[in-house]
Amino acid sequence: MSDGAEPTLSRRHTVGDLSARSLLLTILGEYVLPSSDPVWTSALVEVMAGLDVEEKAARQALARTAADGLIAPLKHGRQVQWALTNTGRRLLTDGAQRIYSFAAEGPGWDGRWLVLAITVPETQRQLRRQLRTRLSWAGFGSPMPSLWVTTDVAREGEAKQILNELRLADAAYSFTGPFGGIGSGRNLVDQAWNLDAVAARYRQFINDFARLRPRSGHDTMLTQIRLVHEWRRFPFLDPQLPTELLPPNWVGKRASALFGELHRRWNETAQQHWRRLAAPS
Repeated sequence: MSDGAEPTLSRRHTVGDLSARSLLLTILGEYVLPSSDPVWTSALVEVMAGLDVEEKAARQALARTAADGLIAPLKHGRQVQWALTNTGRRLLTDGAQRIYSFAAEGPGWDGRWLVLAITVPETQRQLRRQLRTRLSWAGFGSPMPSLWVTTDVAREGEAKQILNELRLADAAYSFTGPFGGIGSGRNLVDQAWNLDAVAARYRQFINDFARLRPRSGHDTMLTQIRLVHEWRRFPFLDPQLPTELLPPNWVGKRASALFGELHRRWNETAQQHWRRLAAPS
């Protein structure tokens, strides 16, 4: 990098291993959700092009998102605007709540654990994968086969919904209470979650974004999209354990503070540029 050059994200971090559709949802949630205004296809395609998404892939992402019932087309001759459906607005609102509440400090822990014992036959491998994926996304860890734990006992309702949808409610039991006198909570955490891997992702996030200083409104908008898009991963990676169960100087706290600071710093400029870009010509 030459002297005085502004740090930029590499191509690997513009779209990463997530799909164009996932990137489109980030844009819709960050800029379309806050208003009730539909947005032109051309505006969305232009923004996604700035994020290294080819026009064909952007249009396919729009079509797939519409097929899922999250957006609906409004035709004006040969041009099309896209509006969020009620379903899309609910989904993105829930997603925004998860992203921004995740960045905030939670209440103190009362010392209770929620424990799930779930029996799934070894032969039903697809069902076992579905269960693992969904419970992991809900913040549960598995210290041993058939056993799932979390420090957030309020997640029992979410777990019950998952079990009902997978038709496993009759094969599961739940318990809540403090840790007993055998073993330790720290050892349980080490077995249930790979916090080293989560910490590595947080350090990568900090390295990617801490030194970025976008100068133009367009670059600020694109950089904020990348920021939010990367941060969207963490509610599904980090179980948000109480401080007393985390390693000392947990890097997630620094990453969370950085996300909040950068989002506040860039948001007004990014939103203004979006409004100019999305305004009717």
